[in-house]
Amino acid sequence: MTGRLEDKIALVTGAGGMRGLGAATAQRFAEEGAFVYVTDLDKAGADEVVAQIEQAGGHAQALQQDVTSEASWDEVIGTIEQTHGRLDVLVNNAGIAVLKPLDKLTAADWERQNKVNLDSVFFGTQRAVELMRKVGQGGSIVNLSSVAGLIGVPMCGAYAAAKGGVRLFSKVVALECAADNIRCNSVHPGMIETAMQDVARRDNPEGFKQIVSAIPMQRMGSPLDIANMNLFLASDEAGYITGCEFVVDGGTTAM
Repeated sequence: MTGRLEDKIALVTGAGGMRGLGAATAQRFAEEGAFVYVTDLDKAGADEVVAQIEQAGGHAQALQQDVTSEASWDEVIGTIEQTHGRLDVLVNNAGIAVLKPLDKLTAADWERQNKVNLDSVFFGTQRAVELMRKVGQGGSIVNLSSVAGLIGVPMCGAYAAAKGGVRLFSKVVALECAADNIRCNSVHPGMIETAMQDVARRDNPEGFKQIVSAIPMQRMGSPLDIANMNLFLASDEAGYITGCEFVVDGGTTAM
């Protein structure tokens, strides 16, 4: 029995953190037969993820990438085309969270948040589509948004603006690329147990408990929950799905 991504070439950005969504996604893709390009600004972190993938019998390559740089995108996509001749799956996962109330949010905060979380998605999607169209075999693009891209969340002004942009940008790409059999969808995680949550738990334990208890399922999700959704959208099982948003939030947005 072959894997769900057997012989596919995939790129996952921001995948250098061992407890992050990108690393979990890269590992799941490799488990299901994909060759995975693991990119991150932190090359050592990307190398560590690749080492774990290879130790488990998978195939991957680490590349350093600044997702806010068009030149860096050109280099990464160029390497993939030169080595494998095609790209089947792109997961725009790289992101940061600038969480400040409106009166504390600076123009520099706003610019940085949007450069990392929205501009990078544009740069990567544009270049992936160009290569996918050139090859003519279709493909899947998965853009990581957030529940903050669907509902209002205090302290998330810049973050929500970027993630909301990712959602609608993904729909436009889906419509423009449907005839090329290039699918584009957005994934909207809720509270996920990553290293970022360790800081919140440490700094404000009581507030953190209240936030978690407000989740209908009474717990945070795991990176694997997001990785499995990304896997489904990357696979041929989702061959008739494009322009949609997929929420993985334990019921939070159902309230």
